[in-house]
Amino acid sequence: MAPKKKKTSTGSAGNKGRGKEILTPTPVEQPDHPEDIFPIVLTSATQELFGCRADEDVTRESPFKLLKKDSIVQDIKTRAAVSDFSPVKQTVLDYPEDEILLVFDREFTYGQRFYLVLTPKAKDGILCPPQPETLEVLENRINNTPEPKRWISLGSEKEIDEECVKETRDKLLYKFSRVRRKFGAPVCFSDRSAADAKGGYLECASYQDSRFSIKQMQRDCGMQAVPGLQSSSAQTQWIVQRNVFTQYKARELSKVEIENILQTESLKNFLNSVTFRLLKALQEEEVMKVFVDDCKALGTESEAGDWSGNVSEGLMLYQAFSNQNYTADRKVSCINWHPTIFGVIAVALTRRKVEQLNESAVSDTGASLIVFYSFSDPSHCQVVLWDISAHISHLEGTQSSGKTVSETFELDDKKENKTPVVRYCAVSALESGHKAPITDVKWLPPTFEVTRTGSPVENRNHASVQFVTCSPDCSILFWDVRVKQLSQSASDRKQQTTPYAVPDRFKHLDWTWKPLFRVSLPKINTTGEYAPLKFNFEPYTRESTTDGGTDKADENEADSDIPDFSQLSAHSARTLPALADVNTKLYIGTEDCEIIYTDWKLVKDDSGRMHSSKPLHCCNIHHGMVNTVQRSPFFKDIILTIGGWNFAIWKEGVMDGPIVLSQGFEQVCTVGCWSLSRPAVFFIGKENGSIEVWNLLEKTNEPVHVQAHATNDTISSITPWVASPKQHFLAVSDCLGIVRVFEIPKKLYIPSRNEALSMKKYFEHGEEGLKDFLKKKEQWDKQNAELDKPDAATLESEELTVKEYSDYLTLQESILKGRGLMPAAVTQHH
Repeated sequence: MAPKKKKTSTGSAGNKGRGKEILTPTPVEQPDHPEDIFPIVLTSATQELFGCRADEDVTRESPFKLLKKDSIVQDIKTRAAVSDFSPVKQTVLDYPEDEILLVFDREFTYGQRFYLVLTPKAKDGILCPPQPETLEVLENRINNTPEPKRWISLGSEKEIDEECVKETRDKLLYKFSRVRRKFGAPVCFSDRSAADAKGGYLECASYQDSRFSIKQMQRDCGMQAVPGLQSSSAQTQWIVQRNVFTQYKARELSKVEIENILQTESLKNFLNSVTFRLLKALQEEEVMKVFVDDCKALGTESEAGDWSGNVSEGLMLYQAFSNQNYTADRKVSCINWHPTIFGVIAVALTRRKVEQLNESAVSDTGASLIVFYSFSDPSHCQVVLWDISAHISHLEGTQSSGKTVSETFELDDKKENKTPVVRYCAVSALESGHKAPITDVKWLPPTFEVTRTGSPVENRNHASVQFVTCSPDCSILFWDVRVKQLSQSASDRKQQTTPYAVPDRFKHLDWTWKPLFRVSLPKINTTGEYAPLKFNFEPYTRESTTDGGTDKADENEADSDIPDFSQLSAHSARTLPALADVNTKLYIGTEDCEIIYTDWKLVKDDSGRMHSSKPLHCCNIHHGMVNTVQRSPFFKDIILTIGGWNFAIWKEGVMDGPIVLSQGFEQVCTVGCWSLSRPAVFFIGKENGSIEVWNLLEKTNEPVHVQAHATNDTISSITPWVASPKQHFLAVSDCLGIVRVFEIPKKLYIPSRNEALSMKKYFEHGEEGLKDFLKKKEQWDKQNAELDKPDAATLESEELTVKEYSDYLTLQESILKGRGLMPAAVTQHH
């Protein structure tokens, strides 16, 4: 029997040995499947290990793969709960044969990419399907007389008995007789008038009873609106019909007649009189389509959507999370979905600014927290900081919330505490980190790493080991979680005693962690530096490998367990191949409303010292602090920025300005994000708690939908997530610490036909429009400069005026000196 619950592999920073996870998300409830199979999720590392890579080792034409039972058991022992086969551990151990059949399900028939056959009988039935019976066997089967099987009662006779019509009263008995002498007499049939009432037919017609009358006040009847029909003719009706035809052509005016008509005063007066009414009618048509037949359009929206006829235009609240023990007096600064575990949300909680100013020191109990909410247990939140590898089962809901997660993580003396709390695994050195709160953090992809000068090189660990942070202290820092090659003395490490038992996976970094290098942001034309709030860089995907190095590394990685970062050292930059095709440019949003485009690589000055270069471009188009800098998931060169009362869309490589710029809104835009399934759709959170859904292919001047009062306070973060191809979610948080999960309707996540191609053309038109605008602006500036330039006569007049004023001052001075009214000191100074 297949297990009811299954666990999925993790892909977080703390679990680096698993490889990339399959992009197909696990749904809440898998489709019904036979009992002798089990749908299973296999990561890319597991597929590489067992030789069952999708569309390579197993395909649509050859979907079967026999796996050694001993190899699966060894994988379960090696990787324990992290193994992809851990949900069917007992079934594998009880399997009687040496090989287990794995089937590649390309069509996701049972909800996953693969499924495991659990019984030898089912394996034989799949590998050796029954052959069609011969004609002789079919004839013998037809000739055999079928024998009725023994009927077994399953309770259906009760339902049949309830539906049967039963007599509730005694039957009436009627007796008909005739005299004996008429027995056997011949019968003669003849016609008879129906009007003869005696012994004949008598009609009982209805009539109005004069004693009482009931007036009908209400009546239920069905009606259908249909277009009105009218029969009319424009020609004379011929009495005698003949088969004839008429050939004709439209009457055309000559050019002279057309010119004469256009010059007439009556035509000009007519056009002047109807111009205003025509423009008004066109404006009304833009606001509301007045020529739409409402009867024909009735119900078409429902029929085109869901089969039940109920189509939701807006976001539907799916679940809300809040816990006063941890969210009181805190606001949500960021939310993020877990990449592999279904329905798990990480929520970063920070103190409000007012309370931070009033408190001089923050104790451990009031520190910032990372709260994990789960769909499987919405009543309790999981508070876990940094390392959650020991709490996967709790987050997945496979372990009841009342049990202790692990004795090594016993953090509270109260045994009834249902929420596990884990202390951070490592903290950076205070003197080397940021001097202001960190406002954004992003991991570098596992495809590359950077050296101490910012040059991209090959990542032989094939796991994300470096990340980037920014802060309003005018710096961007690059960090590495591996051990440095230079040994550190014991005196440099600060010993911190804590009552908590925490894993020592990152113990080598605690209180000695320093950034790899620092990127400063000097201003382009003036002194000072930019203060970054958000940043974004282009993700780099490696398409080919060199000398098979990646394949070997993947094999070694698949054979090994979770990497021990305390033993994982950084490679020498001289031995790592440099990657020339990595884009090292950053888009940065600052607290002074600027959008910065700069390079993170350090350069040498004349003295040979490494320093950060000045940004390549700076544009100030927002009206408030920039809170969103996000790259489109469909176009790697399209960036969405939001700040203040407007949003902008940029194209990397176009340095003159944004290709799309919105008008100013009434409410402040606090956050935004792209849709994960539609290239033309993005979401914007507002200060008043509403959510706007924009579709650039339908409307460019206003949103296509506004979800009013989605939260009770200012929206602080929005993050979408694809749970399955038929279920998309949008997590929304506010400054009150409440997280709400909305289910996105089908209309907002199913892309239209050729939507990506249409958006590509839309961005190209925006780029061309920007170039035309800049060209016209240059012409306007040139014309204005020529108009403002004074001519020779104006210059001569100004020189004459200055000379006359100078002569006046000289005459005034001489008169005052002659009368003795000007002091000598003033005269000498003058």
